Amino acid sequence: MRLARTPFKIEQGALPVWPPILATRGPGASSGVHSHHAMHVILATAGELRFRGPDGGLRSAAGVVTGPDVPHAVDARGLDVVLVFLDPESEAGKSLRGVLGGAVRLLEDEERTDLLEGARRPEELLGPGGAGWTRRAVRVLGGGDVTGTRAVHPRVKKLLGILRDLPPEGDTSLEALAAAVELSPGRLMHAFTESIGVPLRPYLQWLKLQRAASGIVSGMPLAGAAHAAGFADAAHMSRTFRKMLGAAPSSLRPRDR
Repeated sequence: MRLARTPFKIEQGALPVWPPILATRGPGASSGVHSHHAMHVILATAGELRFRGPDGGLRSAAGVVTGPDVPHAVDARGLDVVLVFLDPESEAGKSLRGVLGGAVRLLEDEERTDLLEGARRPEELLGPGGAGWTRRAVRVLGGGDVTGTRAVHPRVKKLLGILRDLPPEGDTSLEALAAAVELSPGRLMHAFTESIGVPLRPYLQWLKLQRAASGIVSGMPLAGAAHAAGFADAAHMSRTFRKMLGAAPSSLRPRDR
């Protein structure tokens, strides 16, 4: 599915504490069979989309949730859709995987209505609202509550501040970040996962994806967005997008361009 134009913008110095999520809303499209590591939730705001899963059958539904690395195709032409990508290794991702009941879960109209609550403006999911929405998604799909709050280690809190202000060319190696907060690399990895609910390396990767996505939908050239997000180059950014999201960065460009 082609990602539609999304009017969100992540300001420098205001990156979310909960980053393993990307969301977009706009006109739906049709995709061939593909797979990607991110889980995703596709919601038609009205009507039904058509979905082809790993069994090859074509079905209609108000929405669909797919597990990581699951071959699928979506036809949402003529519909307005909300598309949410989740890191499958994050706390919410793991919880959602536990309630899928298989590789794919088709959504009923009532489930779609509940999930659209809080997701009609996808930019809100990229801040503190993202954690609340993923907790809602787990509950709607029949799972238990995802922990709402965590005790954040003081050094992890310091690191989050450093990451918000770190320029794209800044050193994000484990050794450099551990030294910056005066912890051993091993202790930092453990404290970060316990505090945030996702390991440090995936956290950093999702931060880069969000920064790049923000730049692209704001009209930046791909090379400029890659540099602003801290990717080595546009090719590196493209490989990461395709691996994690199953979409090229160029699919985020505003459609009138």
